[in-house]
Order: sequence, then structure tokens, then C-alpha cells
Amino acid sequence: MHVTKKDSSLEVDLHGLTAEDAKRRLEHLLSNAGPEVKEMRVIHGYNSGQALRNMVRVRLKHPRIATKLVTLNPGETRLLLSPPKKKKGR
Repeated sequence: MHVTKKDSSLEVDLHGLTAEDAKRRLEHLLSNAGPEVKEMRVIHGYNSGQALRNMVRVRLKHPRIATKLVTLNPGETRLLLSPPKKKKGR
């Protein structure tokens, strides 16, 4: 997985990962992305099957994901993120 940060967005390339490994890594990245991250551009490809695409578009669930946008590029999905929930103090 290759991650590039640009301003308030992350670009994540999932090529070479299994769907389950990619799901775990994306969930971890979503949980740890700072409040300044408002969008994640996920590059999953489409020529070598649809497992990664289907995982991102259908199976991936996380509280930070506000909207999933299908782009004109069939190998990419954009995730618009909501701000992280503030942890309650004791």
C-alpha cells in the first residue's frame, strides 16, 4: 500500500494487496487520519479483477466515511470524510 498526503487529502494505492488486507489497512488509516484529512482517494484498479473495488465500494464501513463517490475512472473511488468523533474525557 502506498499513501501520499496532499493538503487535506490522502491518496492510497491498494495494488498488490488482498481485499482483506486492504480493508484492515484502510480501516486503520481512517481511524488514525487527523482531523485535517477530509478526503481519501483510493486507487484499487480494475484490470485484475473486482475484489478490491467491491471491498472499497460495498464492504468498507467506517464512522469517518461520510460519502463514497464513484469517479469516471473505474479504478478509483473517492471517500469524503467527516471529522473524527471527539473522545470523551474522564
